[in-house]
Amino acid sequence: MVKKASGKVKDKWKAKQWVTVLASPSFGNAPIGKVPLTDTEKPGGRVVETTLYDILKQDPQHYSFKLYFQIDKVEGDTAYTVLKGHEYSREYLRSLMRRGSSMSDFIKDYTTKDGYIVRVYCIALSQGRMNSSKKHEIRAVMDRTIKERSSSLTYDQFVQETVLQKVASDVYNEAKKVTRLRHVGVRKTKLIRKPATEPVIPAPEVLAAPAA
Repeated sequence: MVKKASGKVKDKWKAKQWVTVLASPSFGNAPIGKVPLTDTEKPGGRVVETTLYDILKQDPQHYSFKLYFQIDKVEGDTAYTVLKGHEYSREYLRSLMRRGSSMSDFIKDYTTKDGYIVRVYCIALSQGRMNSSKKHEIRAVMDRTIKERSSSLTYDQFVQETVLQKVASDVYNEAKKVTRLRHVGVRKTKLIRKPATEPVIPAPEVLAAPAA
């Protein structure tokens, strides 16, 4: 005869605490959702996905920009985050492709002013065909421009300008001297490493998205 286990079964859901997740300071600490946590002291680096439109509520095209915020710390019923990365949606990236044009794709890690290492994926799409020489020139422009911006900005400032395509705009203004372009964008970013000791730096002002 099998004996039944004594005692009550612990309800794991009742042990969870629901916390409000806020976007990083670069996006105004906007609330982006609620998640259940079992141990608020060790949130486990939970990542919450949202879109740029859900934060700015401006251009419907911002639905195509996915943002990933990683919980960094929890205070009371509020979870604070750092931007883990962003990317174009697959549908949006596919819609940019055209026959008769060329793409110059560039990927490199950069270090921000406050010591964060971020991987940046930048693309440029031409109106016609590009030869290898022009692609090389455009990649050089991308590298030089992104390096200048990342080294002079904190991580929060840099990702703000990157997601809102301010960095891409700077690249475009230089790269258009090489050939005719129809799109330049930072299609993806990924936080690779935080500094060992994070300096206390005031949060940047929240920028409005550039007009389409």
